[in-house]
Amino acid sequence: MMNILFPAQELPVSAEVDVVVAGGSCTGVFAAITAARGGAAVAIVESQNRFGGTATAGQVCLWHSLLNFDYSRQIIFGLTPEILERMDKRDLVEYWKKPNPHWYANFNSEEMCCELDEMVLEAGIIPFLHTRVAGVWQNDNGKIGGLVIAGKDGLTVIKARYIIDATGDGDVVRFAGGKMWKNEEIQTSTACVKFSKFPREVMHDETIGKLVRAAKEKYRMPCGVIWGEFSCNSDTFMLAGTNIPKLDVSVQKELTEAEMESRRQMRAIADILKDAGYPRPVMEAVPSLIGVRESRHIVSLYRITEDELLSGKQFPDEAGKGTYRSDVHRRNPPGTRFRYLDGTEVLLTSDAPPQTSYWRDPSLPTPEYFTWPIRSQIPVGFDNLITAGRMIDADAGAFGALRVMVNMNQSGEAAARLVLRAMKTGTTLPSAAASENL
Repeated sequence: MMNILFPAQELPVSAEVDVVVAGGSCTGVFAAITAARGGAAVAIVESQNRFGGTATAGQVCLWHSLLNFDYSRQIIFGLTPEILERMDKRDLVEYWKKPNPHWYANFNSEEMCCELDEMVLEAGIIPFLHTRVAGVWQNDNGKIGGLVIAGKDGLTVIKARYIIDATGDGDVVRFAGGKMWKNEEIQTSTACVKFSKFPREVMHDETIGKLVRAAKEKYRMPCGVIWGEFSCNSDTFMLAGTNIPKLDVSVQKELTEAEMESRRQMRAIADILKDAGYPRPVMEAVPSLIGVRESRHIVSLYRITEDELLSGKQFPDEAGKGTYRSDVHRRNPPGTRFRYLDGTEVLLTSDAPPQTSYWRDPSLPTPEYFTWPIRSQIPVGFDNLITAGRMIDADAGAFGALRVMVNMNQSGEAAARLVLRAMKTGTTLPSAAASENL
């Protein structure tokens, strides 16, 4: 890439706060709300025109279980059930009557945008939409003193004592020179689309998958698992049928290519159904953000492994709880591998029935839930920067279980709680030497 000289310039300060959150997914918003309710002055920066990330801009209207493994009690509390309860008062949420490992709540994605707006404003947070983090600002001591942001006013600065990176890709950590890494095989990205007049019957017996595979040469459709569900109280169908197996969406050029390719595949699915004799479904809503399962990871104070997570290891610095299975979407060969807390393993591929086996001895005790340590969210080399979201430091199997929204929402709240503790005691965030005392 060619370099040019960009002249130094003075930048205006848009806000001066205790905490700035970079990224306005539910993870980022919940971090901001937790910090603001705890007494901090907070700003939040989001590149989209709305808060909510995958749940809203990504059109994914489903959240997973908030219960323990046998569904006997609730283990996830905080802002995830709070926002569902708020929306339920307007009949904007459907709960599965029979608990299952796939879904817990089906909500209206568009109305969640409105609910998040209300919660941000109620908490007194300073919001910046249509605004992207462009870099970090370092004070005279060489410490991160805030974020450089790019928006309608050009480049400005938000000064802050503490920074929470909820960008997903770990952009703030990278801009600050922090260490990052990537799994050898990054999980595929998928963009969801919402159709009306979608034929319900094609989702039975994997008919939709068979039709897409039969037309893969004509329509250049990569192999992948296809799933979907009707939206809350609606005849609109959310379909996750696109598959982007070869592009790294943390790279600007490849992110652009992935967004455009996913939309091409959405249209192709509608054409494939028409070719098969069904009425062509009507594309009602496309996401403004592709569903990114994985990109960069931080080098943190502690990398969590699949063995630790799925064995139910308890951490003194627990950041959250979960029961979602390890769900790894493979690129080569394409398919999805599920590993459950009870030792069951299920392999889904596009051209064979599900294959069930065991990844560990099924006679061993089944953990009620798993936990992860807040240390896995703290990047090395900084004392006022913490992350929240899918850049968490976890191996491929552990990440497959942690990456879903109900877990990452908790990571935002946990990051904010640690920041509040540091702010109220006048200290920095833990370093490697102090991490065991969390």
